[in-house]
Amino acid sequence: MHNKRIIILDFDGTLADTASVIIQTMQATISELGLPTRTDEQCSAMIGLRLIEIPPVLFPECDLDAELYATTYRRLFHIYNTEDAVVLYPGVIDTLTELKKRGFTLTIASSRSHRSLVEFIESMNLQEVLTFVLGADDVIQAKPHPEPVLRTLEKFGCQASEALVVGDTAYDIEMGRRAGARTCGVTYGNGSRAELARAGADFLIDDFGELLDIV
Repeated sequence: MHNKRIIILDFDGTLADTASVIIQTMQATISELGLPTRTDEQCSAMIGLRLIEIPPVLFPECDLDAELYATTYRRLFHIYNTEDAVVLYPGVIDTLTELKKRGFTLTIASSRSHRSLVEFIESMNLQEVLTFVLGADDVIQAKPHPEPVLRTLEKFGCQASEALVVGDTAYDIEMGRRAGARTCGVTYGNGSRAELARAGADFLIDDFGELLDIV
């Protein structure tokens, strides 16, 4: 991994533990829109998709307006996203700081909106270590399409061989692989070790700090 220059990171389930507030918001959205009930596990499986991509997957039997779902979710998210509802995983700040000291360019590629990402990054004081942020609304085609990775590589003049994509779901791994980059799955987020392995992750880590051992 000594030739890596850039690390492209997912946010939800990789840097920050957002699962609880996301699932709460999804269940509230389902209730408000009168949609068929879904388990927390079914909701969790949607993390990694853009909001407008969730309805046809989670409710294939319903003729649901995807924009209505997304708008309702965003409004309710601000209610459930109370202070300290979202926290960074252990070791994230120290690891990112060390990676930056080693000369890596650290970026974000997320299915969350750009505005939401910036709000979290600023509230968590990550703006000093993160150089570039791509949200779902910054690209035409989001994960698992490789566009977020390719856009990032183009911005920094890097080759895919110089990049490592880090995420907690199969969508992250597929995105990185389709772009030609190496990939690392984190097992503590929303995807299981088996799912990440099936997706073809080059590395699997159980703690974010283990990134320092593979780059």
